[in-house]
Amino acid sequence: MSRWRPPPERSTALITRDGHARLKAELDELWRLRRPEVVKALAAAAAEGDRSENAEYTYRKKQLGEIDRRVRYLSKRVPALRVVERAPSDPAAVFFGAWVELERVDDGRLARYRIVGPDETDAAAGWISIDSPLARALLKKRVDDEIEAQLPGGPVRFAVVDIAYPDP
Repeated sequence: MSRWRPPPERSTALITRDGHARLKAELDELWRLRRPEVVKALAAAAAEGDRSENAEYTYRKKQLGEIDRRVRYLSKRVPALRVVERAPSDPAAVFFGAWVELERVDDGRLARYRIVGPDETDAAAGWISIDSPLARALLKKRVDDEIEAQLPGGPVRFAVVDIAYPDP
């Protein structure tokens, strides 16, 4: 039995202006503020002597590794992202950056989502990735169109009630 796995699908490299600013701010905070603090605490823990039984040293090494991993990821990802700043030429259809209000066909419940890049998704705020099954099904749809999306609970039918784009 081999351990080979196919490479993961590449995520879409689109992002909103606000999302791009948040990622750059996170990278700056990690590099300029948090990393120097952890390095200083690691040096202090290392100076205490025996490292094999030094829990503080082990914790700080792990923390530094997590910060470095995130910094490496952001340092590669941020320059590769393409910022989408304006609404599409056809604002009556669903594209990246749209706020979409949907009605479930089976029970009439309303839900409102914004289609954003995979690096800025936030389920609590209703921001869904453009790579998600629901967003893929919504692309290029218009008000009163019906879609069927394969969600974790099974297929669900939605009707598009409203489409809006934020002001630039």
